[in-house]
Amino acid sequence: MTQADNDTRADMPAENTETGTHRVTRLTTAVAIASALAGVAAGLLTLMLYGVEHVFLGYVEGVSAPGPFAVPAWRRAVSVFVGLSVAAVIWWLLRTRTTKVPSVKQAVGGSRMPAWQTVVHVMLQIFIVGSGASIGREVAPRELGALLGQRFAGLTRLGKRDTRTLVAIAAAAGLAGVYNAPLAGTFFATEILLREISLETVALAFGGSALAAWTASLVKGTHTFYDLGQVSALFTPDLIAFALIAGAVCGVCGALFRRGSAWAESHKSTGVTLLWTMPLAGALTGVVAIWLPQLMGNGRALGQLGFSSAVELSVIPGLLIGFVAKAILTLLTIRSGASGGVLQPGIALGASLGAILGVLWMTCFHTNMLAVYALIGACALLSASQQAPLMATCLVMELAAAPVNLFVPAGCAVAVSALVCKVLMPHLDAWHPLAGFAVRVHR
Repeated sequence: MTQADNDTRADMPAENTETGTHRVTRLTTAVAIASALAGVAAGLLTLMLYGVEHVFLGYVEGVSAPGPFAVPAWRRAVSVFVGLSVAAVIWWLLRTRTTKVPSVKQAVGGSRMPAWQTVVHVMLQIFIVGSGASIGREVAPRELGALLGQRFAGLTRLGKRDTRTLVAIAAAAGLAGVYNAPLAGTFFATEILLREISLETVALAFGGSALAAWTASLVKGTHTFYDLGQVSALFTPDLIAFALIAGAVCGVCGALFRRGSAWAESHKSTGVTLLWTMPLAGALTGVVAIWLPQLMGNGRALGQLGFSSAVELSVIPGLLIGFVAKAILTLLTIRSGASGGVLQPGIALGASLGAILGVLWMTCFHTNMLAVYALIGACALLSASQQAPLMATCLVMELAAAPVNLFVPAGCAVAVSALVCKVLMPHLDAWHPLAGFAVRVHR
C-alpha cells in the first residue's frame, strides 16, 4: 500500500474506519448528552416565557389561565406592540450585521449554526410570544437543540451521516422537552427531519426525546397543556363518521394554512423594511386583542376555548371569528419578519374548527363531549398542515393527555385530512389568491 493510499484512508469519514460497536457507542453517548441538555434548555426557555408574560402582561399562562383574559385591554395592546418593535430592531441587527442563522432542516443538512447568534435568535422568539405575538414558540428549542447537536458532533468527531442523525435527534429533543411530548419528538426526528425509519434511528430518537422530556421537567415541572375535562374513551359509530367528515374539512383548511404559511415565509420582510412591518403587525395584533385576547401568544388560549366551549349554537360565531383572525394574525406576524413556529397555531385552529363542527354534529348526536370533537379537529388540521400525521397526532394527544383509545377516531380523521391535503397542495402551489398581490407589492 502506498503513502497516498494511507492518506486517502485517513481522510475518510470516521464511520468507514471504526467498528460498528464503537460508532454506535459514540453516537449513543452524544445523543444522550445533547438530548439531556436540550431538555434543560427547553425548560429554561419555558421559564423565560413565563417571566416575559409576567413582566409584560402581568400573568403567567397555565391550565387555569391559558390566555390574558383578565389583563387590562390597554396592557394587551401595548405589550405586543412593544415586544415586536423591540424584536424588530434586534433581528434587523442580527440579520444584517452578523452571520445568518440557518433553519433546523438546513442545520441537519450540514449548515453550521453560529453560537451566540442562534442563542439570541432563539430568545427573541420566546420574547415575542411572551409579549403576545401570534406565533408558535416550538422552533426556538428545536434550534437550540440543533446547535447543541452540532457542537457535540464536533467534540465526538462523528462522521457526516451520524452528525446528521445527532443534529436531528437533538433538535427533536428540544420539541419533546418544551412540551413533554417524547412521542412527538421521536416522530419529528424520523418523519420530518431524517425521513428515515430504522431500528437505530427510532431507538435513538425515542431515547433522546424521552430523556429531554425528563430533564426539562426537572426545570419547569410537568403539567397538562390542554385540559379536556372528563372525557369518555369510548368511540361510537357516529364519532367515526364525524372523524371522516371532519378530516376532509380539516384537510382543506390545513392545506390552505400550509400554503399560506409557506407564502408568508417566502415573502418575509427583510432589511430596513423589518423595522416598520413588525411594529405594524404588533399594533394590529394589539388592536384585535383588545376584543379578542385569546388570539395573543402561541395559540394555547384559543385552543383551550375550543376544548372547553359549551355545546351551544351561540358559541359558533365566536369560534369562527377566532379561527379566521388567528390564521390571519399568525400569517401576518410571519410575513412581517418574525421567526417562530406554526404548530401551536395549527392546533388552535384545528381545535376551534373541530369544536364548531362538533357543536353542529351534537345537535343530532349526543354520545360524546365537545372536547373529543375539538381534539379530533386539532389532530386532523395539524396533520394536514404539517404533512406529518404521526408527529402531529402524537403531539396533540400528548399535550392534552388524551385517553389512548381516542387514537382510533383521531387516526381516521388524520388519514383523511392528510390525503386531502396531499391532493390539494399541487393545485394550491400552482395558484394562490395572494400571488397577484405579492407581485404588485414587489414591483
